[in-house]
Amino acid sequence: MTNVQNGPFIVTGASGQLGRQVIDNLLAAGAGPIIAVSRSPEKLADQADKGVEARKGDFNDPASLTAAFAGGKRLLIISTDDLEPGMRLAAHSNAIKAAKAAGINHIVYTSLTNPVEESPITFSGDHRDTETMIKDTGAGYTILRNNLYTDLILMGGGQSIGMGQHFAAAAEGKTGYVTRADCARAAAAALMQETGSSVLDITGPEAITQADVAAILSEVAGKEIPYIAIPTEDLVQAMIGAGMPEFMARVFASFDTAMAEDYQDVATGDLEKLTGQAGQSVHDFLIANKAALLAPPQQ
Repeated sequence: MTNVQNGPFIVTGASGQLGRQVIDNLLAAGAGPIIAVSRSPEKLADQADKGVEARKGDFNDPASLTAAFAGGKRLLIISTDDLEPGMRLAAHSNAIKAAKAAGINHIVYTSLTNPVEESPITFSGDHRDTETMIKDTGAGYTILRNNLYTDLILMGGGQSIGMGQHFAAAAEGKTGYVTRADCARAAAAALMQETGSSVLDITGPEAITQADVAAILSEVAGKEIPYIAIPTEDLVQAMIGAGMPEFMARVFASFDTAMAEDYQDVATGDLEKLTGQAGQSVHDFLIANKAALLAPPQQ
């Protein structure tokens, strides 16, 4: 990788799945110093053994961020997962203000594909407004618009195999699914590479339909798993029937609506340009995770 910068690099959300993988990528590249910020820094004890400095920082507690971001040069803001209206944007605003006060000179942010006003994804506005706030700081920035995680298919794919049918409310829409591991590679590369400000679409190598997903699940299962396109409200009611709160069911269903309306039909070469390596295809990821897809459901 060219233009590897010296830190200090700050990774927020460092004890989460994406944050941990970003730190692993930085360590593998010999980049540092690395500051790992988490609401639960005790979960990062294993990272401390590798020379990573763990600090407590909570986006919902602005005072905690002053010390958490002190001395940092390049900062990764991993989007929070708070779905309550207004909470995520307030948290991001606190982090961005603290970054500006700390003199951070480059902000990397994990955003969402097509966070436009028309997007049906319920929280796309949080990402759109966060992008604007970052641009307004005057710092350099790399906005990583991550498409939907391929990893999400593991959650429902095993169920589809068990039922013998793959249900979705995505019509014939395509999605440029990208693995969490590839998103972590992208974030680490964006931290390390001295580039101008940019907005990148981080996607897999191709956009595919839910019928394509069903065909891959059929290959995994060794039996035909047809794709059954259903109305959005039927999907919502099925999730509610399975015990999900209606608010959450509508959030998840909004992803299918976004697929159906082609908001997720984005597949670019940005990941390969940034990291030097193309993303893993949905087919290869699901075949690699065959055991998880075929595992009996946990009681």
